Amino acid sequence: MTSVHDLLLRVRRTPDRLLHPLRRRKAVAALRSRPRPTALLVICHGNICRSPVAAALLSRALAPLGISVRSAGLIGYNRPSPAEAVTAAAEHDIDLTNHRSSLVTAQLIRAADLIIVMDAGQRRHLYERFGFPFSNVAILGDFDPHPVETRTIRDPVDQRSEVFASVYARIARCVRALAEVLAGARS
Repeated sequence: MTSVHDLLLRVRRTPDRLLHPLRRRKAVAALRSRPRPTALLVICHGNICRSPVAAALLSRALAPLGISVRSAGLIGYNRPSPAEAVTAAAEHDIDLTNHRSSLVTAQLIRAADLIIVMDAGQRRHLYERFGFPFSNVAILGDFDPHPVETRTIRDPVDQRSEVFASVYARIARCVRALAEVLAGARS
């Protein structure tokens, strides 16, 4: 049964695998064609695993450019990061021990020049809920310089430590690529 499940999953992910090079080129070109943002907002589902790590890495990389970076989530408020997230983040010199989740608000959305999300559903949600245009939202996985199975940055919550490590490695790879694009964008 597992092999059938794996095969079906692989077939389902074929479009993402095949479209990734095109999506990557389009995402890079879109950011290069606009002025460099001054404020980024990184959003994931719960703001306890992915977005705080991506925001910390982006903040570190973009500080010399004067770009401010915040993070928020679509659900929950004031929740701590799970122990596996704290441990895996420490491998990237990020301390999540005192992190508490924040909810995305209209005020945070309005303050951002560019929003980074973990999947296409989150981008749709921002448009439907806040009217934030797709052109001002980037999917972090589209910047991955490696071949991908899916453009979505997997949610590691309730998973093993190895999953957190793998997800954070991908986030770091995507953040490096995104930071390079932003560094070269028009100021």
